[in-house]
Amino acid sequence: MDQSENRDKKSTDPLYTLSVVSRLTNTPAHSIRQYIDKGLILPYKTKTKRHLFSDVDILRLKCIRKHLDEQGLNIAGINALFALVPCWLIKPCSEEDRKNCDAYSDVTKPCWLTSEKGPECKNTDCRLCSVYQLPEKCVNLKDFIKKLTNS
Repeated sequence: MDQSENRDKKSTDPLYTLSVVSRLTNTPAHSIRQYIDKGLILPYKTKTKRHLFSDVDILRLKCIRKHLDEQGLNIAGINALFALVPCWLIKPCSEEDRKNCDAYSDVTKPCWLTSEKGPECKNTDCRLCSVYQLPEKCVNLKDFIKKLTNS
């Protein structure tokens, strides 16, 4: 494993409790719980059902706050925005696989919230997936999609 892979691995390690993340992101704990309930963030769960958050989760929460505070989106709007990410281009899958994957056609839920996933993603930990981690970078999705489609 090279140094960048090691750094990426560490950034997804569950390290922080809800109260610490609340302080670090200046987001009330009840709001973070709501984001978890609505699927905007997928923190690690311990055996005792306690949530632990990674550095990636912190960046993701800051991006969610940016969408809420600066762009005026609500939670449904953010989920719809994340649903527009063309996961089938990021994690290439066949036309046949797309037919059996809700993420390909659902415009209201991002791929990590869909019930039927294609074979490429069925046994994948969504927290570690590049599609799920994309919003944590808070990229301009329109520019990102243009690059993916060479437009």
